[in-house]
Parts: sequence; C-alpha cells; structure tokens
Amino acid sequence: MASCAFLGLGVMGYPMAGHLEAAGHSVSVWNRTTGKASKWAAGHRGMAAATPEQAVSGVDFVLMCLGDDPDVREIAEKIIPKMKRGAVLIDHTTASAELARELSAACKERDIGFIDAPVSGGQAGAENGQLAVMCGGEDDVFTYAAPVMQAYAKAVTLIGGPGSGQLTKMVNQICIAGVVQGLSEGLHFAEQAGLDAEKVIGAISKGAAQSWQMENRWQTMMADEFEHGFATDWMRKDLRIALEEARRNNSRLPVAALVDQFYAEIQAMGGGRWDTSSLIARLKNADKG
Repeated sequence: MASCAFLGLGVMGYPMAGHLEAAGHSVSVWNRTTGKASKWAAGHRGMAAATPEQAVSGVDFVLMCLGDDPDVREIAEKIIPKMKRGAVLIDHTTASAELARELSAACKERDIGFIDAPVSGGQAGAENGQLAVMCGGEDDVFTYAAPVMQAYAKAVTLIGGPGSGQLTKMVNQICIAGVVQGLSEGLHFAEQAGLDAEKVIGAISKGAAQSWQMENRWQTMMADEFEHGFATDWMRKDLRIALEEARRNNSRLPVAALVDQFYAEIQAMGGGRWDTSSLIARLKNADKG
C-alpha cells in the first residue's frame, strides 16, 4: 500500500480519492475550497491538508485532477520542489501535451517520476471505479504507478512517452464530439418524422450505429435531461486544446471545429453546465425559433 496525496476534489477527483482510500492506500487531500477537502476527510480515513505543499510532503504518489493548464502549472510549481525523490506525480487533468512534456522534464530534474494520465468515463465512471486511463511517460514509472491508478480504473494503458496520454485524450474528445452530434441529429430527425424513438433505437442499436452515447443517453436527450456529469464548459476546453494541437501538427478537424461552435451555442443558451449530450437542445431550440 502506498502513501498518496490527491489534489483537486471536483466531480472526478472526489470519488477517485475515495477509491484510493478504499483500496487501502493512505490518502491526504487538498482542494481550493477547503470545505470540500474537510468533507472528504470526514467521510474517509484520510487527512485534509491546508496547502498542496503540506499534502505532498513525504508521500509516494501525488495525483492531480485540476481544471486547465494554468491551474496545473500553478500547483506543480508549488509541489514539485516539495516532493521526495523517487515519488511519482500523476496528472489526471485533461491538459495540453506541451504542458505534460514540460512537467515531465521538471520532475526528471528532481528525480521524480511523471505520468500524464487523463481519464475517460465521466462522473459515473469515477464514482464506480470504472475509468479508462490514458497514460504518457516512461515504462518503469508507469509500471510502478499503474497499480495505484487501478484503484479507480477498468483500464490503465501506457500509450507512449510524455504527452502521449494527453494526445490520446484529444482523440477521445474528437471522436465523442462527432458521435454526440450525429446522435443528436438522428434523434431530432426521428422525432420530426413522427417515429417511435424507442423502437428506432431498439432497431439501430443492434447494428453499425450503436455507441455508448446511444445506449446511455438517448432517453435523457429526448427528455431534455442534461445533468449527467461532464459539462459543456469543460468539453469546450478540451476541444480548444485539441484544436490548438491540430494547428501544431497540421491535422484537419472540420467536424470537431464545427461541433465546438455548436457547444458555444449551448453556452449562449445558458447550458454551460449541461452535459455534452445537450447538443440536441440547439436543434430543438431552432424549431422553436
């Protein structure tokens, strides 16, 4: 069993830290909102640290699940000098590959391991310990760190060197954007055509159109229920990172760029905190107009 610090107790980090504690690891937590850290500590066998530096002191693994590049860079600059040699910093934030490489180099200078390890599976996956973790880093560091991440994951995969996990998460979000938009259009078409949506999904979900989004979100999309975790605001952040990387590597992402603008329309409708399946709402809203 390892000693761990978990920094960032949002909808993902809070249950992930809980799975670490349940697996038998010792866990200290830190969050910008101190009340959330105190609440976590009250419900688990763990400690709420007053500062990130206090949380990471002497531990084997430091895990972060923060917001965006600036948040990660700010905290990393504080904690890397305070981490013990031989420890590992695991960043579960969806951030840029460029930042991952920067942090890997900074950690290496101090004999600290680093893994960029964004996750997929949403809030439900975090709560159920069924996340997919996409990792970038060195083989030996990954081998050492993987058993810790398995506390909240159904799959932990090393893709390649530093930054590879973040690049893979970009692929994930690019694919999701297209799938959700296609599902939104299909459901909207079925409704406009007067079809029984349940029968339609029952038929097409057994064929090539099947997807996780279809199986898990079609009913709530039809019911205008968009309270299922991963928010439009965060999806736009992730697509921004992917589109910026695409400009660097000369990828062409016309669908992802278009869906990003559709999500901007959702934000303008007041749906920044709606989950990503809310793309259907802009189609329904157009009908009302």
